[in-house]
Amino acid sequence: MSSAALGIHPLMDALAEQIRSSWEQLPDLQPLDVDPELEAISGSLDGEALFIRNELRQCSGLRKLHLETARLGAGLQILHCVFFPDPRYDLPVFGADIVAGRGVVSAAIVDLSPVSGGLPAAVATRLGALPERRFSQERELPEWGSIFSPFVRFVRPADAEEEQRFVGVVGDFLTVLGAACREAQPQPIHHPDTVKRHKGQLSYCRQQKRNDKTRRVLEKAFNPAWADRYIEELLFDDPAPLA
Repeated sequence: MSSAALGIHPLMDALAEQIRSSWEQLPDLQPLDVDPELEAISGSLDGEALFIRNELRQCSGLRKLHLETARLGAGLQILHCVFFPDPRYDLPVFGADIVAGRGVVSAAIVDLSPVSGGLPAAVATRLGALPERRFSQERELPEWGSIFSPFVRFVRPADAEEEQRFVGVVGDFLTVLGAACREAQPQPIHHPDTVKRHKGQLSYCRQQKRNDKTRRVLEKAFNPAWADRYIEELLFDDPAPLA
């Protein structure tokens, strides 16, 4: 059965394919093991079926590439994607999310977020040189949005044309990140900059975990212990301690 027949919003499919395609351009791409219990998840929320799928990869410079797609009944659909850097590399966190329901995309956000101080100079320069893509409805960042860069885009696409424009923005950001990954060189595990980036990524994960809406939904669909495990081990797992 096609995605359209299943009621999946076309932006969900388009963005997921854009992200999967970008993986192939990354250096030394490898699969990343995921607990089978967390790979394909089924539950129930307010009497509607909840389905969650998680895809994981890793590559040189990035410790985890995570793509999550979720669907609740015939309405709510969510795409959540985060690429976490290996702290030895001077690379940003890539994040993209969309929320759709009943044929309308209520939120779409993408960013390359700094993990210590600011974005790497080359990344900031490339982001600043990207073509300007305008949207009619810009959204206000959440109160925990201090983790984002000045280049973050948070919009409510007004129509199919703006939805495709957002896919283009995500593609631009992924192209910038791919170039940075191919150029980046690792620093020693105990180098002061590595330590600083490690602490910065811990802070990023803590800020993301402040999104209580995600936790409440998971607790209601499953239970609090399961929600904690999902958030701590999969969504925003801390980087491994520096050996």
